[in-house]
Amino acid sequence: VPLVESGGGLVQAVGPLRLSCAASGGTFSSYVMGWFRQAPGKEREFVAHISWGGGSTSYADSVKGRFTISRDNAKNTVYLQMNTLKPEDTAVYYCAASIRLMSTLARDYNFWGRGTQVTVSS
Repeated sequence: VPLVESGGGLVQAVGPLRLSCAASGGTFSSYVMGWFRQAPGKEREFVAHISWGGGSTSYADSVKGRFTISRDNAKNTVYLQMNTLKPEDTAVYYCAASIRLMSTLARDYNFWGRGTQVTVSS
């Protein structure tokens, strides 16, 4: 299923930013949706994921309490609301879809977007 992220950009520390990821084709509600990020020189890391119906979510410790993942199955879209941003949140953010697993591992996700850059200035 093609995934397209949007909403990235340059933001000052502490400021909020909301990322969106729109899916086209397939049955969006049949996918677990996740957000990952990759900073320069680092491996891609799990940020958050949300279950098929949106009733279950999980977050990396580094973003817990600051980021919120949500989804609107009627709009085929998943969101990542990011608050109290820090310079260390600077990365390319990717959304991903998994057909069967609520996983924190990138290898368990079947479809990926191209990413959107988030840069947090201090």
